Amino acid sequence: MDKKKVLTILVFLLFIIVFILTYLLFQKYVLKSNFEKDVLPFANKNGKTVFEVNKIVLFSGCDAKNKTGSVTNFTIENLYQFTDIALFINNSSSEEKNLENTFKKVSINNIQYLTPPELGQPKLYFKGLNQFAKSGLIAENEIQDALDFTITSEDEANLDTPILYNNLANPITLSYVNENIKTDYTITDTSTPITYDGSLLKRCNVDLNSISCKLSFDIFITNNLEEEFKTTVFLDIPLKTQEKSINDGNVNMSLNSNFVFYRYK
Repeated sequence: MDKKKVLTILVFLLFIIVFILTYLLFQKYVLKSNFEKDVLPFANKNGKTVFEVNKIVLFSGCDAKNKTGSVTNFTIENLYQFTDIALFINNSSSEEKNLENTFKKVSINNIQYLTPPELGQPKLYFKGLNQFAKSGLIAENEIQDALDFTITSEDEANLDTPILYNNLANPITLSYVNENIKTDYTITDTSTPITYDGSLLKRCNVDLNSISCKLSFDIFITNNLEEEFKTTVFLDIPLKTQEKSINDGNVNMSLNSNFVFYRYK
């Protein structure tokens, strides 16, 4: 092969290499630009925390409905376990309440049972603040797809309905309910009085592992500047602590949390 052909091939290969390198650099520049377009506005909107769920109070109990009994036995039609949830939303800064850190709209949706219970039918309900830690099912309070709260600045409000004070004064109260853990179940030992709490699970031979559950849901906030925020809350339904289990009656706990709302609009 003569020198002229070799030189031509080398020039051609060099051109290809330069083209490839230029293309890769251009692609890197495009990716960097797109990343900056996506990330920088997000970062600018979230330079500080406006809202966060900083405390969660949980109360787990158990009850049954449609109960029938006789001298020798007792039948339960629907054994259910419930966990009441109080979510305290706070402004992490020390600022006075203003248009930025007060509510205009609040809603819950995208309820997910990440690890559903083996027994029962899990549902999420709104729970009136005055009914917190009390058993009882109100069918119309079941959250089907989403729950929109009414926002108020009045001095008094009916907190047995989905109402939140715009200044974050009251928590979001919900109730996780796992229904029909046992249906048409007969207890034949009636010598010991039946207590309608978590001890019912033990009386009905329910393994706590079979009703454990992990769930999540999204909370959306619009403030009075029309800025929109979102966070996802993840919860393990508490059935036991280091000291006791729900079989002893009930379980309650208070958790420090850090579910920060990010501004997306």
